[in-house]
Amino acid sequence: MSIRFATAASAVALVACLSTPALASETESAAIGPAAETDNAVLPADADAGTPVLATPAEPTAASLRAIEPIDLATASHQEEDTPAITVSGAAAIVSDYRFRGVSQSDEGFAVQGGFTISHESGLYAGTWGSNLAGWGTFGGANMELDLFAGFKLPIGEGTLDTGLVWYMYPSGADLTDFAELYAKLSGAVGPVSLTAGVAYAPQQEALGNVFFTGARAAAGRPNDPGDKEDNLYLSGDAVYAVGDTPISLKAHIGYSDGNPGLGPNGTSVAPTGTYWDWLLGIDVVPISGLTLSAAYVDTDISDADSAYLLPNFATLDGDSISDATVVFSVTASF
Repeated sequence: MSIRFATAASAVALVACLSTPALASETESAAIGPAAETDNAVLPADADAGTPVLATPAEPTAASLRAIEPIDLATASHQEEDTPAITVSGAAAIVSDYRFRGVSQSDEGFAVQGGFTISHESGLYAGTWGSNLAGWGTFGGANMELDLFAGFKLPIGEGTLDTGLVWYMYPSGADLTDFAELYAKLSGAVGPVSLTAGVAYAPQQEALGNVFFTGARAAAGRPNDPGDKEDNLYLSGDAVYAVGDTPISLKAHIGYSDGNPGLGPNGTSVAPTGTYWDWLLGIDVVPISGLTLSAAYVDTDISDADSAYLLPNFATLDGDSISDATVVFSVTASF
């Protein structure tokens, strides 16, 4: 892939604008989306995310804390308990549409998602996340996505750097579907606002190759460049505002993709049309601890004219756009 430096530089500048304020203690909210994304399903994220995107639940945000906490008898009696070296967290969700970086992976229908993370006090962590798929997102077999991820978090000044690797799997599906992606995210907070700047890079792999230049060639099974390998770049910026003394958080996401302009060996692409922007504006409500109700407006700048050459692949089974504006609802239970 020939990365378009001028456009990518603009994206980096935009992400930098989102993340410029001095970082304070990290705040995150539980969500649904791949580990590296906060753009793919309605977030708690992709990941990550989109990326999107079921991210594993993190520490409660200010929005999820009760105004008056119950008395901690252990603390009151000066009997402190040791923090466990290893912790397990997880979440499960129902979403009205699984959007990965703005593009539907469930044929604009419902998806059930879930995952868990095992974390060590050193900062190391590993976990898995999965979702059912339909339409554009499917590769046969179980028609599901199963992501494996591992990474390391470390404090940087008053913020946190999170780096790792995601392996995207499609169990029992077609050949040449799985691929690996590296990611790094820098996060922190300014008052009630948490900020995250992220970059995800997938090195050249056959699953990302520009095998079919058009949807018609893919539908006919006539590859233009069999065995081709391409890479993929994704830049993102996220902001979450915890409304004081309420269980409500407002969130925003913007992402930029630069990858294969055609279709891969199975007629899909991580970056349809090659380069595009996706964004999200949403709200999270935590009525009780461990339960999050979310709604988000999701959109991309991929027009019908831009994606016409990818038809009939880049559409729902009924022929509708899978990258147009929509509102995604989700219910997430976390522990």
